[in-house]
Amino acid sequence: MRRSDREVKKFEDIAAIMEECDVCRIALNNNGYPYILPLNFGLCIKEGKIELYFHGAMEGTKFDLIKRDSRASFEMDCGHKLITEMECGSCSSTMEYKSVIGQGHIEMLPEDEKYDTLCILMKHYHQEDFSFNPSVMSQTRVFKLVVEKVTGKVSIKKSGK
Repeated sequence: MRRSDREVKKFEDIAAIMEECDVCRIALNNNGYPYILPLNFGLCIKEGKIELYFHGAMEGTKFDLIKRDSRASFEMDCGHKLITEMECGSCSSTMEYKSVIGQGHIEMLPEDEKYDTLCILMKHYHQEDFSFNPSVMSQTRVFKLVVEKVTGKVSIKKSGK
């Protein structure tokens, strides 16, 4: 990482940034080109490993690509704030943000894990338990990305500089 002063090193802090985000972009291999999708997600930490959970229709391009190559990269970001300063008649600006990038592999989940996975997804967006109509499960496919490598980065303007 070029800006090591912005690197988030603690696993707990990286996980906290992920919890704060509301979209995860995954990149899949599409014949040598990245195929990028913004997705809603849920996350769990199991035995010190991060698992990201997703859902989608029963078929489509992403599933075709995952079947050919289950490796994926991902990115998520939050805390965006434009900072501008007027100093000596010139204008400068920067952006505050928190971000996480990583890679891993995707696994399709079996029917018997579908309900729990969808509950994990709903929990990410609702503080309280939020029930959903179970009839959607027959039209929904669930999968997880098992994170193998992850890094975090934060840029926050420090006061007094």
